[in-house]
Amino acid sequence: TDEHLDLDDGRWEDIHVITGALKLFFRELPEPLVPFGHFDKFIAAIKMQEPMRRGRCIRDLVYSLPPANHDTMKLLFRHLCRVIEYKEENRMSVQSIAIVFGPTLLRPASEEGNMAMHMVFQNQVVEHILNQYGNIFPD
Repeated sequence: TDEHLDLDDGRWEDIHVITGALKLFFRELPEPLVPFGHFDKFIAAIKMQEPMRRGRCIRDLVYSLPPANHDTMKLLFRHLCRVIEYKEENRMSVQSIAIVFGPTLLRPASEEGNMAMHMVFQNQVVEHILNQYGNIFPD
């Protein structure tokens, strides 16, 4: 909205409020950051056994996203990589970030099927993109 937020206001000092708002923003989008039509493609890519082929396929899928999704993903994942740099202080490793953001950024259009199995692959996709950020988004 057009509401002006004063981030110097004391209520924003709790990092959990800000991180919760970020996650809620992505969870509340009508369509996730990875559009529904790309879900099965990303899941198929992460299941590929050969690492080079898997990496190329995921990179190509990221580049096939609509420009707004691609650019938002680049910015978000750059930020998440910075968060991971401080994992000793914040306990947010690549795996922790993937668990938190996997189901939020990448989900099927319908919640039917094996949700637990989906979650494993959703997390693996996010983990892969975090680990390969420099290769997927060269600056």
